[in-house]
Amino acid sequence: MKILVTGGAGFIGSHVADAFLALGHEVVVIDDLSSGRRENVPSAARFVQLDIRDQAAVERLLAETQFDAISHQAAQTSVAVSTREPVRDAQINVLGTIHLLEAAVKTGVRHVVFASTGGAIYGEVPEPDKATLDTPQRPLSPYACSKLACEAYLRRYAHDYPLKTTVLRYANVYGPRQDPHGEAGVVAIFTQRLMANEPIRVNARKAEGDAGCVRDYVFVGDVVKANVRALTGEITLPVVHCASGIETTTRVLAERIEAALVSSGLEVKATIGVAPRREGDVERSVLEPTFEATGAAPTALEAGLAATVEWFRERANR
Repeated sequence: MKILVTGGAGFIGSHVADAFLALGHEVVVIDDLSSGRRENVPSAARFVQLDIRDQAAVERLLAETQFDAISHQAAQTSVAVSTREPVRDAQINVLGTIHLLEAAVKTGVRHVVFASTGGAIYGEVPEPDKATLDTPQRPLSPYACSKLACEAYLRRYAHDYPLKTTVLRYANVYGPRQDPHGEAGVVAIFTQRLMANEPIRVNARKAEGDAGCVRDYVFVGDVVKANVRALTGEITLPVVHCASGIETTTRVLAERIEAALVSSGLEVKATIGVAPRREGDVERSVLEPTFEATGAAPTALEAGLAATVEWFRERANR
């Protein structure tokens, strides 16, 4: 197939592009490089620097190339940024997605796989529940609202046109290539700071000094499997959860990263400080994994962190 990967210079998108190329597909990556890195783009992929907010550019590329499928990973992904700049968030996430869908139906694209959020779309998930696909959506941030709006648009286009759509609701994705800079990617942030023997901070869940928010951390390799299975037709559901189903507090996560670094041979001792609650953060988000997403048990946190730490160590030694 000829596949377009949006956001393919980013953390998740570049791994997805790698997987499609390994299967023999022709891959074109688009990214505006606002957060992605050119070095992440696989050498075998064609790269086009493009902002999905530019409708004319999107339509021109799809008309010229005639894609079979689109893996739509590009997004504004920071909850904090969406809270500060809700208009920008909607322009990228909602209007950008509509631009792709409009161009897709005009050029005969057969399948669109959309990277959504399970970590934000359900709002607060009470103890001891895990959000299921039947759990009501209660988005509490502009980011979550924009992703939920995109899901509705995908349903509309799938209903009105011969276009298959698959929604992958990600939990908190981590792994190699995650960017430690900015406000997202706590695993990457903690790993880099601990490797440099710098202090880290735990943002409060309720009150400063508590163990922090509860999250469901899913390894990027599992997310890649879901993207591949979606485009090969092994995922038959219109919406699935890419998740581990395991709850982890921010403090426990910091301790697990410290342990992974020590196991890798580094002398690390975490200095863990406290910080206030971040605006827009949900306190607890845990999902029930959809087995069909990966066809296997989720990667254990310890194994995923070991692979992540190894990548950061290799990168530091270059």
